[in-house]
Amino acid sequence: MILVVQWNGKGLNQGTVELIGGARQLAGGGDEVAVLVTGPGAREAAAAAGEYGARAYAVEADLDGYAGEAYVATLAAACERIRPRIVLMPSDARGREIGPRLAARLGGAAVTDVVEARRDGDRVIWSRPVFGGKAIADVVLKKEPQVATVRPGSFAAAEKAGAGPAEVEVLPAAGTDRPLRRAEVLAEAEGGVRLEEARVVVSGGRGLGGPEAFKDLEELAGLLGGAVGASLAAVDEGWAPPERQVGQTGKIIAPDLYIAIGISGASQHLAGIAGAKTVVAINKDPEAPIFEVARLGVAMDYRKVLPALIEEVRKLKAG
Repeated sequence: MILVVQWNGKGLNQGTVELIGGARQLAGGGDEVAVLVTGPGAREAAAAAGEYGARAYAVEADLDGYAGEAYVATLAAACERIRPRIVLMPSDARGREIGPRLAARLGGAAVTDVVEARRDGDRVIWSRPVFGGKAIADVVLKKEPQVATVRPGSFAAAEKAGAGPAEVEVLPAAGTDRPLRRAEVLAEAEGGVRLEEARVVVSGGRGLGGPEAFKDLEELAGLLGGAVGASLAAVDEGWAPPERQVGQTGKIIAPDLYIAIGISGASQHLAGIAGAKTVVAINKDPEAPIFEVARLGVAMDYRKVLPALIEEVRKLKAG
């Protein structure tokens, strides 16, 4: 069994469909694929996994307030029931914390930030970036279950199997002897394209000089049907909210097009966009590291480039 985990029950998301595709690839016709969704609405989201030929499990308890202990205990109990050989989960902040802890709880092994996986006989070779994304390491885990956190865009999305919604087995949430008290919830802004699922991302950094320029980034992203991101420096300055941070300590993304404006390209930022198919950089410093990974670079003050770029995109959309 290969188990795919989705954190919230707000519909079966694109990242989960990609993980189902990866699970099928690793199954090779031998292992069954299952999806486990947590949180309110989990039953409906899990049922949709049946359309991709997967078995469905749900934990409907509200774990979305984020308590790592509760997630680990609940997933460990679910794994003892389902007995997966491999567990795949998103490589977001939650996955990178919970994945290794879950593997340790189950006596297995973990690998994080996977960008590719392939079978080699009876073993799986997991590929992950190292040295800030400058190299790729192949990892073989010697214990099971193998728990892998996978970056978005690493697997092709699964195709529908022609089946209807699955029958869902509802599993209980597990208790923990280390209860946490929720102090405050900072809600993420609703609406727009989710950063992790956007095919186009327009990000700004300290080179923008202030928060006002993010309005132009939002306009460009809107015209391109994308999402707005930010560097750690821009978030630290208070110009963008933390949920927009792109990089090793923020969101790890893999869009088709990544436009970096006023971002120099620190190693932790580059590690977060290693999966981007095409990078376009606008920065007045021609020596900025971002140009080393950019397919197209413009070494100019963004204020001389961005308005013209927005205008050209407007014209193209107008036909």
